[in-house]
Amino acid sequence: MNISSKVKLNNGVEMPWLGLGVFRSKDGEEVENAVKTALTNGYLSIDTAAIYQNEKGVGKAIKESKIPREDIFLTSKVWNSEQGYTTTLAAFEESLDKLQTGYLDLYLIHWPKGKKSFETWKALEELYEEGRIRAIGISNFLVHHLEDFLPECKIIPSVNQVEFHPELIQPELLEYCQNKGIQLEAWSPIMKGKVNDVPLIQELAAKYGKTPVQIVLRWDIQKSVVTIPKSVTPERIISNANIFDFELNLKDMNKIDQLDQNKRIGFHPDQINF
Repeated sequence: MNISSKVKLNNGVEMPWLGLGVFRSKDGEEVENAVKTALTNGYLSIDTAAIYQNEKGVGKAIKESKIPREDIFLTSKVWNSEQGYTTTLAAFEESLDKLQTGYLDLYLIHWPKGKKSFETWKALEELYEEGRIRAIGISNFLVHHLEDFLPECKIIPSVNQVEFHPELIQPELLEYCQNKGIQLEAWSPIMKGKVNDVPLIQELAAKYGKTPVQIVLRWDIQKSVVTIPKSVTPERIISNANIFDFELNLKDMNKIDQLDQNKRIGFHPDQINF
């Protein structure tokens, strides 16, 4: 396994195990430099969203990288205020325009919004069937959301991107998605850097000769969870990818699992009001 390694989604499309997240990366030079650094150092997956307000910078960086568009796995998401059938179609066109691309590799519903998300999904299914999105999915959907949502789907989501880190493993959700053939993807995998302060992870970092962040990102991959750590610092972007030359043993994997506290850093999907 290496930085080019991919997982095959339920529709046969292959998605890199590791990508760059650009949440809160400022549009313009900051996000452009981050994306260029990632692509120059072997990353093949970039994850953005309409609400991040940096799709223009992401698109510009991809264009200027000279890497063929078909070699890059590009993800964006439809924001809550744009959910609904016609508004989603319009939001998709706007994202494509900003990203300077004719298609997306993955398009996600950013948060569950009840029946409104059913309408949004119909738009995503239509775009998928037209070949304008290679894979469609959801983000921040818990088991009870999926139980309501999946019966309404003609096409089963390929990916569910959720908050996932050592203090929030959500084993029931992970198992549910695996049973349904939905690939789990981790956002905030390093807990906004807080993994650096966890004693157990510090111990494992010393044991394996790695950083705490590298230990956690490797743990993600070994749990078969796609991960997209965010950084705008070149050294960290490069370091985050240096996780394919070692493997955590089962005992140490289980130790990290024991850190689970069902503790969130971000919003709870049942408590969003935006």
